[in-house]
Amino acid sequence: MNTEQININNIVDEAKFRPFHWGVLIWCLLIIIFDGYDLVIYGVALPLLMQEWGLSAVQAGLLASTALFGMMFGAMSFGTLSDKLGRKKTIMICVAIFSGFTFCGAFASTPVEFGILRFLAGLGIGGVMPNVVALMTEYSPKRSRSTLVALMFSGYAIGGMTSALLGAWLVTDYGWKIMFLLAGIPFLALPLIWKFLPESLMFLTKKGEMDQVRAIVQKIAPEQKISPQAQFKLNEPTAGDEAPLKALFQQGRTFSTMMFWLAFFMCLLMVYALGSWLPKLMIQAGYSLGASMIFLFALNIGGMVGAIGGGALADRFHLKPVLTIMFAVGAIALILLGFNSPQAVLYFLIAIAGAATIGSQILLYTFVAQFYPTAVRSTGMGWASGIGRIGAIVGPVLTGALLTFELPHQMNFLVIAIPGVIAAFAIFMVNLKVSVEGVQQAKKDLKQESFVKNVAQ
Repeated sequence: MNTEQININNIVDEAKFRPFHWGVLIWCLLIIIFDGYDLVIYGVALPLLMQEWGLSAVQAGLLASTALFGMMFGAMSFGTLSDKLGRKKTIMICVAIFSGFTFCGAFASTPVEFGILRFLAGLGIGGVMPNVVALMTEYSPKRSRSTLVALMFSGYAIGGMTSALLGAWLVTDYGWKIMFLLAGIPFLALPLIWKFLPESLMFLTKKGEMDQVRAIVQKIAPEQKISPQAQFKLNEPTAGDEAPLKALFQQGRTFSTMMFWLAFFMCLLMVYALGSWLPKLMIQAGYSLGASMIFLFALNIGGMVGAIGGGALADRFHLKPVLTIMFAVGAIALILLGFNSPQAVLYFLIAIAGAATIGSQILLYTFVAQFYPTAVRSTGMGWASGIGRIGAIVGPVLTGALLTFELPHQMNFLVIAIPGVIAAFAIFMVNLKVSVEGVQQAKKDLKQESFVKNVAQ
């Protein structure tokens, strides 16, 4: 008697968007919003912290970098861990870490204590990102995968803007500590996340948890008739992918892995350089502080629009050409920012720069998630994100050093645009033939060739 074999990947790829997908999207979106809130919270508290503890600009910058170092190590370690432990458990560990240690930050009495707590919180902030993207990627139907991941990741900008708005509303009356106390809310939501967030379907299939797999498949494709004896399988080759980190450099992936790392480094360098110094750069160009803050808001709005719009374009064409063009156009927009233009044109150029930096960062995660097979997906994203965090640390420091040279306004933006050109080149050089989709297409082509030969014979 033949046992029915059901291909998990095909069911997910061809599924219609159902309430189950809404559930995954909403919970992943909320987690990313919490994550974005926790990252931006330091910038909101910074002026009061400098005043309370008598910090210099250099000391404040070093304190800011503690969370970024934590994010780098968190992305690398928790990305790899989840391929062994499961996405859901790892996400919950990361939420507990970043929420709990940020909450504890309200009780720090010295800069050293505060820096240690920010580093520990950074581990969770950096670790949750690749895992939430991996989970959303796995459950998204193929026709709308890039759009859904980009839509979910826009929660990062929403969290950052929420942090800024709450800070403007609450900090003047209640002090900086209120922002850190509010960061404990996600910790209280852990039981709900445990109840409603599903585990990775691919992970459950690999572990042989067939009852759980069957229950989830029925929610994704209720029209699918599954017999009690049915067996579930994955169509991705896993030979050679047992050691996730090593697998990033196997099966022809080495060059593309290095290109992803280069693109992440350059992209996050631009994101954090602009996020930290854009108001200062615009003030130097002669704009008021108020106008400079609105430029920063325009940058984030551009990032959201760029992520969602870029995701929709990628579902129609592909992430590789979309990202290459976005980085190139972003570099041009940054160069043009150095020249005097009407204020409306400047807002437009800054929004384009936001789309090409913040938006492209989000789409880069999507590209990496679709490039690697399930067995090493979180590892691939975690290490790319971790290398990117080095760029995030370098960006603000490099831009600060750049400003000490007192170069012409145009030169500052020209230097910041150079990483965009390098990122565009790196993405252009990624070899799609060794990606998951490329391997699957090669298999199809091989089957077709074999079929034609058999017919001919």
